[in-house]
Amino acid sequence: MTIKLPQTLIAEANEEIKTISAEEALMMSKDNNSNLIDLREEGELNNTGVIENSTHIPRGLLEFSLNPNGALIQNNIIDTKKDIVLFCAAGGRSALAAKTLKDMGFRNVSHVDGGFSAMKQAGFKVKK
Repeated sequence: MTIKLPQTLIAEANEEIKTISAEEALMMSKDNNSNLIDLREEGELNNTGVIENSTHIPRGLLEFSLNPNGALIQNNIIDTKKDIVLFCAAGGRSALAAKTLKDMGFRNVSHVDGGFSAMKQAGFKVKK
């Protein structure tokens, strides 16, 4: 049995999913055309801050949180008519998460190349 490395899983996911730049994500956010979802853990948010107008869903809870019968979708906190843009610290977790959402049936899903640090450099507002 061969166990795949995380880098292999990320590379395979990147072949199936849409990757966007931080600048593209910023334009989508400004145009209110996306659900910006931060997959980082609570400690990461506490250390580096939070991207304004993003929704925090830790990676480990993503599939449960974006269940069509769940509160985030039922209460329109996540608008399924808009694109879902995922990000993490650097792009690995968000690539895997984008593939998972695609497997769940979500269509307009992408992830941000370079993650939080690229977004900060691109001009996203960060709250502490």
